[in-house]
Amino acid sequence: MQTEILIKTDIHFDSFEQVLNFLADELTAKGIVKEGYRQAVFEREENFPTGIALEHYAVAIPHCEAEYANKPAIYFIRPTDKVRFNRADEDGQIAVDLVIALVVTDPQQQLNLLRTLFGTLQDNEFIENLLAVGEDELPALINQHLNFN
Repeated sequence: MQTEILIKTDIHFDSFEQVLNFLADELTAKGIVKEGYRQAVFEREENFPTGIALEHYAVAIPHCEAEYANKPAIYFIRPTDKVRFNRADEDGQIAVDLVIALVVTDPQQQLNLLRTLFGTLQDNEFIENLLAVGEDELPALINQHLNFN
């Protein structure tokens, strides 16, 4: 099943809770996730925060169990201002430049996606390009660097 790539730029969020609610609303409206996704992604974020410090940037990779997915998708969100997420690696929060939400239908696929994503996110030039190019250029850039299908 092909992974749908969704992109949103130039949007402001006051908190990671607003980001998660936005994701739940968008993904539910598009039929990508099942009822219960909102609660599951909030619980996952509470128990296993997703804010990750990279070499020069920070990202958040919110996701939850595959049972809440109707079809696979990845939602890239480039907010106008950094959003504070709880850190995955230690206590406290980190201001993230980019949110990459994963929706997978298969737990093994989730592990593979996370590995691919983490490997690619180590490339500072790729991150800089993700943050700099126009929204219309993002799909080609993402497909060039990440093979999610």
